[in-house]
Amino acid sequence: MAGTGTKIRQWLMTGVSYMIPFVAAGGILIALAFLLAKAATGGETHMAWDTTLMKVPADGSLNLLELGNWAFLVMFIGKALFALFVPVLAAYIAYAIADRPGLAPGFVAGALASGLDGNPLGTGTGFLGAILGGLLAGFISLWISRWKVPSWIRPLMPVVIIPLLASLVTGFAMVLVLKAPVGALVTGLTSWLGGLSGGSLIVLGIILGLMMAFDMGGPVNKVAYTFAATGLTAVATTATSAPQWAVMAMVMAAGMTPPLGIALATALRPKLFSESEIENGKAAWLLGASFISEGAIPFAAADPIRVIPSIMIGSGLTGGLVAMFGNQLQAPHGGIFVVPLMGAGAFTYLLAIAIGTVVTGLLVIVSKGLGNRS
Repeated sequence: MAGTGTKIRQWLMTGVSYMIPFVAAGGILIALAFLLAKAATGGETHMAWDTTLMKVPADGSLNLLELGNWAFLVMFIGKALFALFVPVLAAYIAYAIADRPGLAPGFVAGALASGLDGNPLGTGTGFLGAILGGLLAGFISLWISRWKVPSWIRPLMPVVIIPLLASLVTGFAMVLVLKAPVGALVTGLTSWLGGLSGGSLIVLGIILGLMMAFDMGGPVNKVAYTFAATGLTAVATTATSAPQWAVMAMVMAAGMTPPLGIALATALRPKLFSESEIENGKAAWLLGASFISEGAIPFAAADPIRVIPSIMIGSGLTGGLVAMFGNQLQAPHGGIFVVPLMGAGAFTYLLAIAIGTVVTGLLVIVSKGLGNRS
């Protein structure tokens, strides 16, 4: 049987895996809305949410012949997706523990964690509250499912009784027990991020970069990514600058360099790789450009001692450089395709990725070449 640590990791990874499509789709749509808004205003602003600037009619209807109206529409479709990912995280953690009966209380935990739909009882606990609430909802649902009940009630348990009771208990716990301590922790974390600058921000970039490359889509990578992506929910889309955007820029760049560096290594020294690895290396160019770190996994699995340290150094360097250059990114996914959102900062951001890619590729070549006469 799997150990406790393994089970917890599986539960959390289930929640994260269901969450990521909402983050990716919502984030890319918001990024597209920003680009449409710039096109609609001749490059003057990305404020796609502004009805006046986007020339949205006062009655709320849409003029589909007006580009700004398309920007406004795409913006709020993206925001709808983005608003759901914290509840989805909590719901599918609970689902992993208790199966379908855990979904409703899990969604309740996530909605209360994020304040979905302006809920006045929103706890301000963010993704930490969603994780704890999802675990709590799952365990309560599982516990209730094990009650011995009369046979006539049993069919109602998974569809009515368990969701009802577990949702009530989870909701009470979120508001009355978890709100104060977890909310204070999230507020402290946000304040800490806001106070980072200079060397401390560079150190954070290095650490996040190392995490992104350590297991390329595994639990450590997902912790860094979730930290960055959920941090965006604490920032209003109307803001002009935020440390959370800097964190997102670090994480995305650092997640792109492992497959890009591997692709470069296979192109420069193909004799060090098998035929299948060379083919995978060609695909890794697109995977890396699309911010899919998993493109480096086949190479790391085949030669972990040489490959993993090499890509970690490259990603750590990339994260540090992004912090040093002061890059910020509002989109939580999209890779190279959302770089135009950075405006003047796009050049230094691409430079950081290029440097990390070259360092990764050279380190992989050197490490694999040691003791190899090919």
